[in-house]
Amino acid sequence: MKTAPNANRRPAATAGDHRFPCPTCGSDLRYSPGADKLACDHCGHEEAVVERREGIRELDLRDAVEAEAGRDTGLVEETRVARCESCGAEVEFDADLHATECPFCASPIVTDTGVNRHLKPQAQLPFLLSETDARDRMNRWLGRLWFAPNNLRKYARAGRRMNGIYVPYWTYDAQTRTRYTGQRGTVYYETHRVPVTVNGKRTTQVQQVAKVRWSPVRGQVARDFDDVLVLGSTSLPKNYTDALAPWDLSALSAYEPKYLAGFRAEAYGVPVRDGYDEARGIMDGVIAQDIRRDIGGDQQRIGSVDTEVGRLTFKHILLPVWMAAYKYRGRTYRFVVNGRTGAVEGERPWSGVKIAIAVLLALLAAGALAWLQTSQG
Repeated sequence: MKTAPNANRRPAATAGDHRFPCPTCGSDLRYSPGADKLACDHCGHEEAVVERREGIRELDLRDAVEAEAGRDTGLVEETRVARCESCGAEVEFDADLHATECPFCASPIVTDTGVNRHLKPQAQLPFLLSETDARDRMNRWLGRLWFAPNNLRKYARAGRRMNGIYVPYWTYDAQTRTRYTGQRGTVYYETHRVPVTVNGKRTTQVQQVAKVRWSPVRGQVARDFDDVLVLGSTSLPKNYTDALAPWDLSALSAYEPKYLAGFRAEAYGVPVRDGYDEARGIMDGVIAQDIRRDIGGDQQRIGSVDTEVGRLTFKHILLPVWMAAYKYRGRTYRFVVNGRTGAVEGERPWSGVKIAIAVLLALLAAGALAWLQTSQG
């Protein structure tokens, strides 16, 4: 997180630091979403940020597992983080910040900033939407929730700034070759006379009854997976982040700390190996579809599956999310906005008064309809 601009000059940014002092006044420069530039809120100075699509490294998963285990492979960096005791989020903070509010659950945090060792990011998608655009998207989304409490809508619209968060993800590439056994089902029809009742009388009719003839098969399929995406965070419900998809991963650019200037970055809570376990489940589902297509026929049964994974690589990437968390009547309501597309997801609060009114109106309408039908009868 970046502190408010001031006129005191700061030292130049170092590795793992996302602060860039203005050469004119010394205040912090901030990245301007969609503009590919850093800007100073204090004096207006601007600097271009050059996007690099090439040079994004795919890393060997075995090296990463060793790095997370503590072996020095050059893949790890250290950042200052604060952990929220309410939701478990670990978010990067400046060294001179010692009190803040968790962007994920709005709980107060008084930090004794610690050091977190984690795998370096290889790429990010920079923010395209400004905070104003993201707030407009959230307000329109709230406006479509008729049963949301009016006070919460007003509170959200007049509330604090939204937080721009870079959320950690893993992507996995894998070359797979799978041998399988199974059965191919061919549908055929037999003619049967079956008893039926027609106009109260029992009789028989000729019907075609479907049968399946199964035959054993074996074969092999191959699939090269590219950028299987897995969330590296445990701070948000997965259905929230799933609702923000799709992400335009073809637009990933090589990691550039300047894109994080003025934003927060969450430290991943899912180790790269655990992320691969989830990715492997996704891959296995796709491989099963490939096997069924390869078996052919009308129906398929899969028996044994033996998958060999050849080259296996990953990337640690950061994806942009605007986030708002509000404490309202003792409960936290969270809203997230895709920082690229503007897709919105969040809590769906309910107003008991509005629901009661809707039920009452429905009952009145049903009673009026019943009275009308009775009077016409």
